[in-house]
Amino acid sequence: MSSQPGSPTSATPQNTSNKTDALTAFGSLTDEQLEAHLEVSRYGTFELTDAIRPSIDLQVVPKQGFRHDTYVDPTSQAKVPVIMAAASQERLFDLFIDMIDTLGPVVDVVLETSHYHTGGHQDYYREHIDMPVLKSILYDFEDMLLHDGCTGIAVLNPRRQQEVQFDEHKMVIAYGSPQETYERVLISHDVYIDKDIRFITEAEHVHSSSDRLYSQFESLSMRLGMEADGEDAETC
Repeated sequence: MSSQPGSPTSATPQNTSNKTDALTAFGSLTDEQLEAHLEVSRYGTFELTDAIRPSIDLQVVPKQGFRHDTYVDPTSQAKVPVIMAAASQERLFDLFIDMIDTLGPVVDVVLETSHYHTGGHQDYYREHIDMPVLKSILYDFEDMLLHDGCTGIAVLNPRRQQEVQFDEHKMVIAYGSPQETYERVLISHDVYIDKDIRFITEAEHVHSSSDRLYSQFESLSMRLGMEADGEDAETC
């Protein structure tokens, strides 16, 4: 996903299973139809941020909840337990902050951006930052982190082999054990287990960003004292 210079807002379709169909579906809309779809943020009691919207035909209807999954390391084939969660906008950022608070007093941070990157993204790293300092900075950039569909952030404790992501789709994804710690935080925010939940990433969807949000991303990376790594092969 890449925001376009000179355009206040850009929206890029994504589909985890069939990207061609995604582009066709959104490409068939008029500008007015696309704008109307982007303006719909509430589905029942669930409110999306501005970062992402589901498919036109609502293949997945956004809802709140979490489920368990497993990540398999492609190199070692080691299996890591994962919790994937979606929360309504009004509780989402505080949930993320409380989730990272479980990782310990000193953590590493990765910022991910797909601004101005066609088919890829770039990562920025910061090692060994005190949790109170990190949380203070993140609160200063709450608006950007919530509403930029080209920005993701991961906070990790390598010693514990734990990580919490707040990805470009504004999902909270927690890796490692004990999962009971993550579950308690989720439940405290009224986010409950739903084994059958489907997430917006599992069907056609569209990301949104803007030049203003990209500028804020750059400010955040500077505040965190980060350096950019090379481009990753994954897509937004």
